[in-house]
Amino acid sequence: MLLKSKFKLATAIGIVLSMLSLLVHLFLANYSAGGITKYSLHTDDVLPIGQRPRPRRLWGPLSTLDDLHPFAKPRKIYPAPDNHNGFIYAKIYGGFEKIQSSICDLVAVARLLNATLVIPEIQAATRAKGISAKFRSFSYLYDEDHFISALSNDVAIVRGLPKDLREARKKIKFPTVSPKNSAAPEYYVTEVLPKLAKSKVIGIIVNGGNCLQSILPASLEEFQRLRCRVAFNALKFRPEIRALGNQIVGRLRASGRPYLAYHPGLLRDTLAFHGCAELFQDIHTELIQYRRNQMIKRGTVKEQLSVDSVSRKISGSCPFMPEEVGLLLQALGYPSTTIIYLAGSEIFGGQRILIPLRAMYTNLVDHTSVCSQRELSDLVGPEAPLASDMPHPPPPKSEEELIEEWKRVGPRPRPLPPPPARPFYAHEKEGWYGWIGENDTEPDPSPVEFRRQAHRLLWDALDYYVSVEADAFFPGFHNDGSGWPDYSSLIMGHRLYQTPSSITYRPDRKAIAVLFENVSDHRYHPPRNWTSATRQHLNNSASIEGFVTSAMLSKPVSFLSHPLPECSCRTPKSPNVQPMKDSQGRLLFGGEEECPDWMVHSLAMVSTKNNELQNEDYNGELPEDDSNQDLQQESDRSDMNRSSEQDEEMDPDD
Repeated sequence: MLLKSKFKLATAIGIVLSMLSLLVHLFLANYSAGGITKYSLHTDDVLPIGQRPRPRRLWGPLSTLDDLHPFAKPRKIYPAPDNHNGFIYAKIYGGFEKIQSSICDLVAVARLLNATLVIPEIQAATRAKGISAKFRSFSYLYDEDHFISALSNDVAIVRGLPKDLREARKKIKFPTVSPKNSAAPEYYVTEVLPKLAKSKVIGIIVNGGNCLQSILPASLEEFQRLRCRVAFNALKFRPEIRALGNQIVGRLRASGRPYLAYHPGLLRDTLAFHGCAELFQDIHTELIQYRRNQMIKRGTVKEQLSVDSVSRKISGSCPFMPEEVGLLLQALGYPSTTIIYLAGSEIFGGQRILIPLRAMYTNLVDHTSVCSQRELSDLVGPEAPLASDMPHPPPPKSEEELIEEWKRVGPRPRPLPPPPARPFYAHEKEGWYGWIGENDTEPDPSPVEFRRQAHRLLWDALDYYVSVEADAFFPGFHNDGSGWPDYSSLIMGHRLYQTPSSITYRPDRKAIAVLFENVSDHRYHPPRNWTSATRQHLNNSASIEGFVTSAMLSKPVSFLSHPLPECSCRTPKSPNVQPMKDSQGRLLFGGEEECPDWMVHSLAMVSTKNNELQNEDYNGELPEDDSNQDLQQESDRSDMNRSSEQDEEMDPDD
């Protein structure tokens, strides 16, 4: 009996100790994970912190562009016109890229007409009801005070019309104009200026993003530099956006590794305009075709509704799919541990279309995965609640009401009542889910949708900031030929102005489509000659040859996509560069003036401070045959016996 009691006591003590040990382990695991993994990447896929090779071929800088520096100050006498002609107020419709481009054009127009510019109204923020009261339409994205002060020597800018003129505007006493896309300066001088001089106030409605032609006459060269000063200096994001953008950049580089920014360019309007519906499946094709039909009715698209999307893809008129971008990055030599920041507030096709890219590069992140929900809500600011556009279920009935209803239903016997209706979930009524299965007509945007459009402006601005600061940038769709400014081209132009020697790829989609056609049956195991050809094309696209070729298409549409040579200067001791011109004889590269002495002196001081850091980096070019070995060792250190020339082993032609 005593032996049994001792055995039971020992068993009880063992159980208690086991429970205590389990609780301690759970507590330690919860404590160690709290607050640390929130912003971390996939730690299993990121190499340990420390000095690592940073190949110039993958991360720059490009030595051929080291001598270029941003310089957008006036070079010639830039007197202001004598007579003040009145006020210009403007309404800007469209997304972030159209807003950014339109504001630069409006400042140039105000200078051309010698008018005072009223802070432009961003309609996507104005139409959104209940957004934070501390932000007006322009200040929702930009710093108003900095915008006014930075351009004080160029254009007079005010926050609003005087009180008497404001009342007259409400009564629609002033004329308004809606300039066509890429209007010439002569249009404003001959058509708009007389109306402005007569009424002293005129409104400009901007829809397409380009209210002034991209390439101006040589006599208006200073207006091009004015555009650069607006885009790259005066249009500074509000402090909250800049602060969160800096935090994102710091978190992406926290592991000591560079990062690559990628903008897919998969927008519903873009896909509909170019006829790329068949690249998607099921309901997405129907949505693209519906939007394309709307564009045909408005006259935006002058083609048939149904077109061959495959032929459009081969001709380079459709964006790269994320799977293709992953294969291109692999061909370039980026290891699977590369940190890729996904830019853009809209990715048509959702997360499902990103699955192949995420399988190749597990460190694919965006602002939602790098920032906490609290940080994003703080950026949005306090907002008034909106009535939900979800269908409300009928109120529940009491037992007495149910009994009374049962008595009134009719004679017995009667059939069983139908089963209750299936409940509608929130995700089924958001966006196009709520109407595509029930109606043939897309409903007008609800207040909730208008607010989402305003939020997309913030996410686009945040991603724009992070993409400009990235170590490398890869566009999914640029130079689309639509005549509108596109998001990727604006980022590429800003990077070309701010850091010309950084790695910015400008792939030729038509040439890439031909390369993919050659390996359509074995894309994931291509032969070595395909990898070499693809790598050579993409490396050339990041060099002088690539951005000159790209500029021939992009600069006639948007000056901000290629602000050279007007807004850059070259150090005096730089080697001679052969000027490159387009078919019209306009300089695209090589015609930059020498930087002023004060700028050369400051650049020399910065270069001296950075010499030690540059010497520590790996600046050598990687041999083409050995690059896979170095990058494979980075990505697969756990398997030291794995062959360094994996793609040669998997070459089906060997």
